[in-house]
This record gives sequence, structure tokens and C-alpha cells, in this order.
Amino acid sequence: MRIVHLLALSLALGLTCHAEFRAGAVALDVSPKQFPVLVNGGMTSRSASGVTDPIYAKALLLADGKTEIAIVVVDSCMMPQPMLDEAKALATKRTGIPSDRILISATHTHTAPSTLGCLGTKADPRYTPYLKGKIAEAIAAAKKKLQPAQAGWNKVNAAEFTALRRWVRRPDRIANDPFGNPTVRANMHAGRNWDDVTGESGPEDPDLTLISIQDLKGKPLAILANFSMHYFGGVKAVSADYFGKFATNMRKMLGADESFVGIMSHGCSGDIWRRDYTLRNWIVDPPPKEEQMQIDSYSKDLAERALQGYSKIQHRTDPDLAMAETRMTLKYRTPDVGLLQWAEGIVEEMGGRNPKNKTEVYAFEQIVLNERQETVIVLQALRIGDIAITTTPNETYALTGLKLKTKSPLLNTMVIELANGGDGYIPPPEQHFLGGYNTWAARSAGLEVLAEPKIVESCLRLLEKVAAKPRRVPLVSQGSYAQAIIDLKPVQWWRMDELQGPLAIDEQGNRDGTYEDGVVFYLEGPSSKSFTPGQVNRCAHFAGGRLRARLPKLGKAYTVSIWFWNGMPNSSRPVLGWMFSRGREHSVDSAGEHLGLNDKGKLLFNGGGKTHHGKTTVRRWTWRQATLARKSDDVRVYLDGKIEIETKAKADMLMEDVFIGGRNDNRSNWEGRIDEVALFDRDLTQKEVESLSLD
Repeated sequence: MRIVHLLALSLALGLTCHAEFRAGAVALDVSPKQFPVLVNGGMTSRSASGVTDPIYAKALLLADGKTEIAIVVVDSCMMPQPMLDEAKALATKRTGIPSDRILISATHTHTAPSTLGCLGTKADPRYTPYLKGKIAEAIAAAKKKLQPAQAGWNKVNAAEFTALRRWVRRPDRIANDPFGNPTVRANMHAGRNWDDVTGESGPEDPDLTLISIQDLKGKPLAILANFSMHYFGGVKAVSADYFGKFATNMRKMLGADESFVGIMSHGCSGDIWRRDYTLRNWIVDPPPKEEQMQIDSYSKDLAERALQGYSKIQHRTDPDLAMAETRMTLKYRTPDVGLLQWAEGIVEEMGGRNPKNKTEVYAFEQIVLNERQETVIVLQALRIGDIAITTTPNETYALTGLKLKTKSPLLNTMVIELANGGDGYIPPPEQHFLGGYNTWAARSAGLEVLAEPKIVESCLRLLEKVAAKPRRVPLVSQGSYAQAIIDLKPVQWWRMDELQGPLAIDEQGNRDGTYEDGVVFYLEGPSSKSFTPGQVNRCAHFAGGRLRARLPKLGKAYTVSIWFWNGMPNSSRPVLGWMFSRGREHSVDSAGEHLGLNDKGKLLFNGGGKTHHGKTTVRRWTWRQATLARKSDDVRVYLDGKIEIETKAKADMLMEDVFIGGRNDNRSNWEGRIDEVALFDRDLTQKEVESLSLD
């Protein structure tokens, strides 16, 4: 009776009663028992006949008295949604946890038994039902271990452990796709040869995030980590890859006993791998084998970095839980009549055998996509106190993860990919234009072009639901350089920090520009400290496309300031690229005026029917600042605030059409990055021009 009165009193006083937070974790060995076993991760079928190190289904159960949530991370390349739905149903029957409160993801090790038919490999018919049962068993075992617990979060920067593997190719080095068409403007590992490429095709995500679970005395029970690095590789037999070694190292470094469960989940890694091609030209200067990164040292060093963040985690004993799920129907990119006939002819010649080469693989995949037409995917979001997790069933690009983290209602947000299904790569829409393996239509990358923004929006809505608050609006800070631009009162200022196109947002709130196809977003720009203190300064990479705008009030006295980063090697073409142009769109003559780099990497101005060259060579892949100032017929061009070209050019052919990253006639468009483009409706003075450059 006294308890009833106390409860009534607490409710009357508006006090909140927190239920006890509990957690349980288990690592269940799911290594195959029968060999050989089919293994995912290659273009054609392959198998393994042994185990290098065990693979696991690692289950983490969380409960707050009202809600129970199960998170399972499996050492698998990818798993099909139907199998996972069946595993969830088994787990629900055994534990009572609703299936939409169960998250199951794959680590994406490329040395695990196949449970999903894709490219040249089928699902292993013996292992698939075995794994399904083991997943349910892991969830039930974890529930039995539920105990009072506390949870905390932190993240550390681990940039040197991940890098872009997808690079943009030069416009004269376009490669063919499996269908015989020259569509490949970007592809994986092209950065091995610097002469072939202009730069990376997107940003990386350096965040190594940690969710720590301890008992009430501070004993480590489990760590759920998340990192965007595809896989390490190099192991031929069944192996958990670096995901397993990281977990083992964390247990040893924490001094935890065998009951501790270390879990490394897969972050958004569709365009990510461990080798940083910006550091050396691997084709001409590969490091000796003994100096190349080894999986043991990589996993150990990554765990040590995680430990730095772990030591600063503050744990809470009262986090509440929430989870939401949605299912979405998406279409496949199916073959047209001609492509389907081509595919059917090749598959008929195969006579029922497995594909033996890339052409046969993609011919077979067209048949599959044509039969399926569409699919249903599962998306989830969950909250642990002020910690959020959202999922995609795909191999998403690092940019997708950054979109979700940047806009999530909760600052502490983890994105787990290849969760609740394995529906292939989903490049951001602008990446489809650049082509490459990650975009070739197959079960490995077959979803519609707009799948990525649809998935991002749905995940954000789920995050809003579990957080009970709206998404954040990204705000860009303004450093000393940004303030210098503001002080000079530009009429247009494109900071080029967009997460996506097609709008190029004007910082002044004036007329926005439009990005064409052939531009990718959110790469690192110049000097974050001076541009965006406390944040990474972002920019756009131009790969044949332009930023277009019509500025009718821009007259014969004006100035344009551009930060540029050239991706083309010297002497690769007569004009390495045009970064700015005023002229009538689609014009077939040279009317107007244009600013770029010549074949020696020197500034180049073309206007009034004449061409003028600067004096200073700009080194490739370095950030520099150019200013073009005009007052009537007088033209001055500056590099980093110093005069390079001074000439006269008639101003009577200037147009209201303005182009950034290319010329009005689309000849020799820019190949590289551009940032912080500011236009002024007057001729800036020498001192003002100097204020726009950095020392």
C-alpha cells in the first residue's frame, strides 16, 4: 500500500520514473561445419575449404522496462532480406521481441559463406539455413544474459585508416563498361595511376564511433563500433577480416574477460577502402611488400585509436529506448529491349553453367533484374537515450552516411549499412552519371537512380520519429576568409558546400545557380581553419559539368574570385581547363571571356578575341586563388593576390550567362575542385584583391 501511495505522490509531483536499463550480449560462433562452402565477394564463383579465424553472430540485447531491442552483427558479406525476415520470426517466437525491434546487419567481410546470390556466386544451400537458425539462437542467448547496465557514446577521428577508392578518370581516359560502352568516368582503384585520374569522386567519413555497454560497476560488457572502411582482404579461407581482429584487440586492451562482446559494424563504405591513393602513385612507386599495411597491425592500431575515445565515454544508467521501421518499394533499373536481347543470347550460350567472366556475369544479371522488376527494402532507426542508429540495406557511399549524420536530430548518430538485407550499391544520383562498377545494373547495384535520396529521406523521418524532434539544418561557420568576402559585399557567393545538387546555393540569398551533370559534392576544400573554423570546409569536384547562372545585373565592371584545385596533369591537353566563363550558352564561337589554365599550368585569359598567359606555374592538386577584375576594357588577373595578367579586352560582348567550372561552349571544361566563388559588381582594388587570398 505504501508503494502505491509513493507512486501516486510522484505522479502528482510530475516526477518521472525511469525503468531499469538492462543489456545482454553474446558472440555465437557461426563458422561453417561443412566444406567446401561458397563464398561471396568476387565477380565469379569461388569457395573456401577451411577457416582462418572463426566468424560470429554477435547479438546485443537492450531493454528499458517497456521496450526490448536486439542488434545483431554477423560476419557475412551480405544477407538477403527474406532469410533475415525468417530469422527474425524465429527469434520473435523464442524471445517475444517483435521483429520490427530486431536489427541484423552484415560486417561485409569478403571471406564468409554466401547466403545471397549475387554476380557470379550463388547462395550456399547448406550454410544459409544453418546461419538463419544461429542468428535466432544468438538473440535468445543474449536475452538470457540481460542485467542492469549503463550506456555511453563517443567518436574519434580515424582518417588515416580509410580513404576513397573511387576516383574520377580524365575525360580522355574513359573506360568501357561490361556492355561495351565508354561510360566509365569514375571507377574503383583508378587512383593507382595518377596519370589516368583527376581526383577522388567524393568525401570520406573518418568517424570511428563507439557505443559502450557496461555493468553498473563499470565492467565492460560490449562495445558496438562503427567505421567506414570496406574490408581489409588478403585472406583466402573463411575469416571475419579486420572486423573480428578489431573486436579481439579491444577485449585484450580493455582487460575484459571472455564474456565481453566486441562488435564492429559496417559504416557507409561503398566507395571506401584502406589504401590512400593520394599519398603515392602506386603504378610507378609501389611500396615494398614489407612496408605495406598488414591486417594485424591495421586492426591493432585501429583498436588503439578506439581506446582513446573509449576512455572518455561518460555512461548513463537511465537511457530509454525507441525504435521505428518502414518498408519501401523500389524499382530495379531493368534492361531495354536491345540490352535484354543481348543478355539472353549470351545466357543461352552459357547453357546453364555459372558465369566465367564479367560479360557473362552482367548478361545473367540483366535476366534477373528483368524478372524481378522491383523489390522491397527495410529501413530502421533506433534511439538509446541521446544516441541514434539508422540503417540502410545497401552499400552506401560515405557521402550518404555524412548526410544522415549531419541532418540527424541527434548529434550522436551511427549509420549501419547492409542491415536487414543486401540490396547492392546505392550511389548518390550524381555518381550514376560518372558510371563505374558501383553503378552497373545488377543485383549488386540495380536499384533506381533516385534510390539514395529516397532512402536518406526515409531514414531521416525515422530518426525524427524516434528522437521526437526535427532534423538539424546544417550551418556552415564563417572564418576570417569568409568574413573578408562579406566585408567586400559580393552580389553572388557560392560556397559550394552542398551535400547534393542541382541547386548551387547563393550565400547572399540571391539567385541560386544550377549544377549540371558531371559535378560531385562535399569534398574537402581549402584551409578549413580560415574558411569554416570547427568544421571541414567543403567544395565541389567538377568532372565535365558546370555551375550555370544568369546574372542580368552583372555589367562591364565586375570581379570574380575563385579558389581552384586543378586535377589535370600538365601537357595533357592544350587547355587544362576553364574555371570561369561569361558568354552566351551553346555559342560556337569564342565570344565572351574565359579564365582557365594553359597546358603548363599557368593562368589563361581569353577575351576580346585574344589569349593571354600568366607567369606562374600552378602545381597540380594544390589549392590556389584566382581573381579576374574588369573595369570597362581594362582586365587584370591575379594569382593569390599578385598580378599575373594585365591587358585590354573589349567589353561589348559580355553576356548575362555565367559559368563556373567550364566554358559557355563546353570546351575543355574544368577537371578538379572549385570553392568559394564570389562575384562583385565592381572592379576591386589591389588591396581588396589581396584580402581575398591567404598567406
